Amino acid sequence: MHIIEQIKAFISSRQTRGEILRFALVGLCSVVLQYISYRILLLTLNPSLSLMGSYIISLLFNFYLTTHFTFRVKASTRKGIGFLFAHLLNFLLQMLFLHVFIDLCHIPKELALLPVLAICVPTNFILVRYFVKKKT
Repeated sequence: MHIIEQIKAFISSRQTRGEILRFALVGLCSVVLQYISYRILLLTLNPSLSLMGSYIISLLFNFYLTTHFTFRVKASTRKGIGFLFAHLLNFLLQMLFLHVFIDLCHIPKELALLPVLAICVPTNFILVRYFVKKKT
């Protein structure tokens, strides 16, 4: 089976569509929480520290909902470690892109997180799904 056919089959699966919809809902809530936290922290911290703090707040909220609601799996230490690893990669991507958009693209720091999230959220779905649903 060609890769495009595999992707189509994966996306057309009823289970996958449900996961994508639930991931989008949880992700939207997490992104809103992260963005609001980022803006609040930005009042007293630099963009890097604001991103770090807002990411941690969002991460805790996201892990609980991802395991119980999105993928409907039992939380475990192993899944938690995988989830943290996926989010560490995602955080590093977000930090990189945040500075690209602020420093190279000259997007105002108050808005720079928005394109970062547009790039990193789909990547995060793939990473989190892999680690949370992986057979232990």
